[in-house]
Amino acid sequence: MTTTLDHDPVQEAELIAGQNDAFRHSILGNTPVADAPKGQFVMTRGVAALGPDAQLAVTRSVATFDSFNADSDPHGWHEMGVIDLDGTTIWFKIDLYDADYQYGSPEPSDPAQTRRVLTLLLPSEY
Repeated sequence: MTTTLDHDPVQEAELIAGQNDAFRHSILGNTPVADAPKGQFVMTRGVAALGPDAQLAVTRSVATFDSFNADSDPHGWHEMGVIDLDGTTIWFKIDLYDADYQYGSPEPSDPAQTRRVLTLLLPSEY
């Protein structure tokens, strides 16, 4: 098994970004579930209160999001983004946990040891 200590930071970021992208794409079936890293997709009460049409629209936007830049993605992990839905700002954030969802992942680039939680939230809920 390869550990994160075996990777240079650029290679590590590329691995994690690719896994985060595959996970995001899988929320709408754009990546076969068997190929996507394991995880959960959740939203806050504020996003849920926007209604099912808005939830679907923002989920589609998150699944296809590709506007990462140095300001919004300083580590290159593709872990956070901002969606504008008809004037409402919605954030998405991917957190990397251990296999039991209790602590941070011991090896963020190892899908066997990492579980993702993608959260949709309003900035006021952060």
